[in-house]
Amino acid sequence: MRPIAVIFVALVLFMPRPVFAQEWTEFASREDGFKVDFPGPPKVQDATFTSEYRYTLPARVYSVERGKERYSMTVVDYNGIEAMGKERVKTCPPGAEPCHGSMNTGEGYWKMDRGGAIVYAAWTFLQRDVKLTHLMWNFMDLVEAQQLQLTSNVDKSRTFVHISMHMHKLYILEATVPAGYPEPGLFQQSMGYVDKDGNGIRYQYVYNDRFPPPPLTGRGGGGGARGAGAGARGGGTP
Repeated sequence: MRPIAVIFVALVLFMPRPVFAQEWTEFASREDGFKVDFPGPPKVQDATFTSEYRYTLPARVYSVERGKERYSMTVVDYNGIEAMGKERVKTCPPGAEPCHGSMNTGEGYWKMDRGGAIVYAAWTFLQRDVKLTHLMWNFMDLVEAQQLQLTSNVDKSRTFVHISMHMHKLYILEATVPAGYPEPGLFQQSMGYVDKDGNGIRYQYVYNDRFPPPPLTGRGGGGGARGAGAGARGGGTP
């Protein structure tokens, strides 16, 4: 029996790697300022995103499919929305306040649009044929976020969503797994942020995109802070 066992082990060792589960590896985008673990190299596609007040914003989608599992990161750039709002005002009809805006809402409601981006993105998921099973405020790497857990009314697949905003960019982390599959915790908990040089960013306290950034504690991944945040149903941790 020993020679047979040796032959079997040899066949296993020399099988092409795609036969086995894809390895999870960290992917970082200096251009879009994030890092996350994917089960393989993501496909990258340019896209557009229609905001709540109907601005067409540039976006980029990073995605991986592993069997019936789907993983994606959508990054939407809100940095140009102020200029878009000021441009929109030029063609507003007289007296159209929702078009003109105000000091609080911004020209063309750009302040409302950017300030409510996380809430709006969460609302779009609720328009699907799904049951919301959990909704919570959270943070990952000390950047505030909204998290959703959804179950499809069609095939009972489960979708886990993490939505954040950092440096006026909206990050939509989404993973869908079939019914009965383990939760994609590694994907969600690996979310982090990087600077233009690819170094990890770590704040001294929770970052909120509507206020000036908190002081940094350092760069280079933040030590053991990677993925720091609340659990699926717990409170946040530093």
